[in-house]
Amino acid sequence: MIRYLLLIPLGIIVFLIISVGLFVNLSPQFGSNPSEEQRIEFEKLPHYSEGKFQNLIPTEMSMDFGKSLRLLPEFFKNDPSRQPDFELPIEKVNSIQLAEPSTNNLIWFGHSAFLIQLDGKNILLDPMFGDVPAPHPWLGNKRFFDELPIEIEQLPNIDMVLFSHDHYDHLDYESVMRLKSKTKMFLVPLGVGAHLESWGIPKENIQELDWWDERSLNGIQLAFAPSRHFSGRGLSNRFSTLWGSWVIKGQNDSIYFSGDGGYGPHFKEIGEKYGPFDLALLECGQYNENWKEIHMVPEETAQAGLDVNAKQIMPIHWGAFSLAMHGWTEPVDRLLIKANELEVSVQTPLIGETFYLRGEEVYNRKWWIRP
Repeated sequence: MIRYLLLIPLGIIVFLIISVGLFVNLSPQFGSNPSEEQRIEFEKLPHYSEGKFQNLIPTEMSMDFGKSLRLLPEFFKNDPSRQPDFELPIEKVNSIQLAEPSTNNLIWFGHSAFLIQLDGKNILLDPMFGDVPAPHPWLGNKRFFDELPIEIEQLPNIDMVLFSHDHYDHLDYESVMRLKSKTKMFLVPLGVGAHLESWGIPKENIQELDWWDERSLNGIQLAFAPSRHFSGRGLSNRFSTLWGSWVIKGQNDSIYFSGDGGYGPHFKEIGEKYGPFDLALLECGQYNENWKEIHMVPEETAQAGLDVNAKQIMPIHWGAFSLAMHGWTEPVDRLLIKANELEVSVQTPLIGETFYLRGEEVYNRKWWIRP
């Protein structure tokens, strides 16, 4: 009898292991890995070795499996400061207005997702429009707001989608599936194309870029630049694809999009090579002492704005999800203090608000403060 009782928990463990294995191997959310032919080509790169992409400077993750387990209770702790306790003032976007933009503009969807309308072209940045940044809803925290400023189906046809890396809060399977019929071209870091191909995106609609690669597409000048981060969507493919940031230049306006990453000398190099920028969209959120070298703290975000030679900056990677243990408004509050000290101009438009790249309007409403 005791033997049979002992078999029950063992059976549960075996069932869970099999279930996780089937989910990881069969769920399309995880995408696909670069081919062997691609990996052979990657080996020729100076920032790829031992089967992995490398950062430009030594970068400590400080998050082994044991430490991750110890942090889980803290991460899932019910801390009311980590999410809004009021309904955020989300501006709805008029699809008719998007169809005929009067001037260059951008719209923030929260976190790192943007629509940029530049010289008549529609460009999406890291379009994560899903509810939870995880391969399954049980594995992540829900978005702070229920309705997006506009649904994917209401967006105009998209000339290009730019991805910074393949983490779930930036590359979202469901969003890609809803975008693929209305998007002309996907531009991604090396190796990320394998995910898109496994989701049915034709190979000819995907361009993979290495650091410092440049493209001219429909009159828009693009460059894929380094960042200090990592990649991976599964249990065993960390560092298998590249990560980075984007330089986006039109006829008169230029934008820098940092993607994710820790502070480093690459910002100054990017500023010297491609600056000045009219606007820099800079990561500012989801940081922690345990992963400080792969996510900037807000004071470093302000300094990065100076380094890239930006006329003004906008904090991103906050305002939609809780992926760290800090309060949800802490990133922008800390940034504003340091930016004032360094005399860096900061813009904080509402989620969904149209931000015009040309003009004197200042977007400084502190919408994150409870009314």
